[in-house]
Amino acid sequence: MSTSAVDASNSPTDREWRVLGIDPGTASTGYGVVVETASGNFELLACGVIRTAPDQPMHMRLREIFCDIQNLIREFQPHEVAVEELFFGRNVTNAITVGQARGAALLAAALSDLPLTEYTPAAIKQALTGYGKADKFQMQAMVRQLLDLDEAPHPDDAADGVAIALCHLQAGRFQALVADA
Repeated sequence: MSTSAVDASNSPTDREWRVLGIDPGTASTGYGVVVETASGNFELLACGVIRTAPDQPMHMRLREIFCDIQNLIREFQPHEVAVEELFFGRNVTNAITVGQARGAALLAAALSDLPLTEYTPAAIKQALTGYGKADKFQMQAMVRQLLDLDEAPHPDDAADGVAIALCHLQAGRFQALVADA
């Protein structure tokens, strides 16, 4: 598992709501841990990828994804988990393997008794940019802006995990506004 952008300088009392965002894949599962602080700002706690070896049997790759996500949950103690929904065009084989990786992520969250929400790629783009067909550059610009970063998280799968966490936090803000109306 590769981790970057960890900021341990904030005490847990400064944090209000932590979300683990997951972009599932069997070769590379991206993740991002984002917190919305008591002041309403977003902060990136960690992001990275869980990489599995293509020469390993699938059940061993899935075990690695599952165990690494459990470790992330233990380390960062998110309040919720957000996962990208399965989307596939014509490549059914790829959809099946991504679905298996999603299953490992969903099970890790379920066994930790964490609420889990799934988002389509279009919903994630809409929540961050206001446009459901935003390209990768637009998404990276919004992630940088929302988190006040000098550059977008790397690699792309990690950036996608961060975007999913931000999407969920944005959705929570929207739901709170609707509930108050």
